Amino acid sequence: MPVAARRLPSWVWVTGLTAGAVAAVAVLTVKAEQGPHPTASAVRPSASASPAPGAEASPKPKPSASPAKTGVPAASGTGRRIVYDLSSHRVWLVDADDTSRRTFTVWPGTVEPVPGTYTISVRKDATTGSDGVEIEHIIYFSVVSGVNIAFSNAVDGSSPPPAASGARTGGIRMPKADGAALWAFGDLGTKVRVVE
Repeated sequence: MPVAARRLPSWVWVTGLTAGAVAAVAVLTVKAEQGPHPTASAVRPSASASPAPGAEASPKPKPSASPAKTGVPAASGTGRRIVYDLSSHRVWLVDADDTSRRTFTVWPGTVEPVPGTYTISVRKDATTGSDGVEIEHIIYFSVVSGVNIAFSNAVDGSSPPPAASGARTGGIRMPKADGAALWAFGDLGTKVRVVE
């Protein structure tokens, strides 16, 4: 007479499945730490890839007069601050140890702030700009002749339209990713240093 097949208790099955799952996660973690699959780079588009026919790339801010001049201006003070250079239309986000965390060019408004030191006085998530464009990440730091001066970016990421003749605008616009970085960096009371 054959020996009756024994049935394994359910806890043995659960323990075995759990151990297998843990081993699988460990293997996947090791593979992830080794970097992307060798063929992954072949799938990524290159920086020189041309846009699809009919697609329009949004214009970039004008490069600074001296593209090599990307170091934090010497006369911009010390400590954690936002530096805005009027002549190159460039902004730097500077850490407390005077290390530049990020720099980018911007589109200035028609009214510029006076060189000096300011602090962020108001932050606003979103509104409509004086040019009728939906904007976000608005950081106010000065007023010039009744015109509020603030950093912001268009919600759709576009560049600002040309200002109407005689229009007085104080918005300093930037690309969307730079606007998000500035928003994360610039809390109320953060120093803003404007230089020429």
